[in-house]
Amino acid sequence: MRIPHFNRTPNTTYVRQAITLRSAPAWLLGFCLCFLTVVPQANAQRLKDISDVSGVRSNQLVGYGLVVGLDGSGDQTSQTPFTTQTFRNMLQQLGIQLPPGASFQTKNVAAVTVHAELPPFAKPGQAIDVTVSSAGNAKSLRGGTLLVTPLKGLDGRVYAVAQGSLVVGGFGAQGNDGSSVTVNVPSVGRIPGGAMVEVAAPDGFSGGKQIIFNLHRADFTTARRVAEKINATFGPEVAQTLDATSIAVRSPQHASQRVSFLSVIENLEVEPDSTSARIVINSRTGTIVIGDKVEVAPAAVTHGSLSVTIAESPQASQPNAFAGGETVVVPNTEIEVVEESNRMFVFDPGVELQDIVTAVNEVGAAPGDLMAILEALREAGALRAELVVI
Repeated sequence: MRIPHFNRTPNTTYVRQAITLRSAPAWLLGFCLCFLTVVPQANAQRLKDISDVSGVRSNQLVGYGLVVGLDGSGDQTSQTPFTTQTFRNMLQQLGIQLPPGASFQTKNVAAVTVHAELPPFAKPGQAIDVTVSSAGNAKSLRGGTLLVTPLKGLDGRVYAVAQGSLVVGGFGAQGNDGSSVTVNVPSVGRIPGGAMVEVAAPDGFSGGKQIIFNLHRADFTTARRVAEKINATFGPEVAQTLDATSIAVRSPQHASQRVSFLSVIENLEVEPDSTSARIVINSRTGTIVIGDKVEVAPAAVTHGSLSVTIAESPQASQPNAFAGGETVVVPNTEIEVVEESNRMFVFDPGVELQDIVTAVNEVGAAPGDLMAILEALREAGALRAELVVI
């Protein structure tokens, strides 16, 4: 069945699609998938920007291999015996037999670990980027070439194979007198498109009777708004909230219909609920972030600083030349105590973010002073927000 398109009227946006609903369930025939009106909302965001689809995720791959062709900056085999062992095993697999007990130096070879990220829906034959990191004591991987390295997932299966020339952003130089200089990290490099996907990773998108959206930030109100928006668009009982993070949506079984269905849903605009009242303090950098919902109960605050200065100015005591005394050093200590007088500011009931910033700026409080004021307000029970120190 094909649902006809309608004309477009002013100030209304329609998402138009012609979808053949051959194997769709009965409830699916009731919603207007091909005729969706999008009403602009204040601070609204698309569902695809605030959530992920369960099962659509990347997978981590890792491997171990050799980089050859280095300009004498490879591993010192006396300290990294695994490099020699790996190189010997590689030569044996290539049909080269070394004399028993033969020792050799491989200054142009480095043992490396290779890791990559297998994107969702990656198919065999597609190329992905890889990062190569030295596993031994190689000084630099600049100019090296990675040999064939299988990349495995956590299940032990090989999903991709990497090989290629490295792109290294760092470099190092050393003089004859032992002086050296290093820019960035020369022991790590990348190979753009250096791995070929051999096996497609399993995904949880295909099959199943429902699609689950997971919010990036857990919030009961936002989850409820998402479900209500989907139900208002496609019909009742299409979406149900599972918890503060997940919303389950019934979907078509056919793959093409499911893709089109998801394309419409992820472009629905929902206004996320504001975050809980929270103040985040980074004590190392002095950064303070105050949320919009932060309020302060009635309180009076004064913040002064006590400055103590101790100055030593020793003086020489020179006796009379005919008195027969000795020249000695007489200590002279000056202590000065200065207490800055800062004005007291008062927080009225229901004071919000802008009032806090204005009051603190008027007394000229530094970030360190503001941290002390906020902590004191929390201890006094006047701070209506969560104080997070990172």
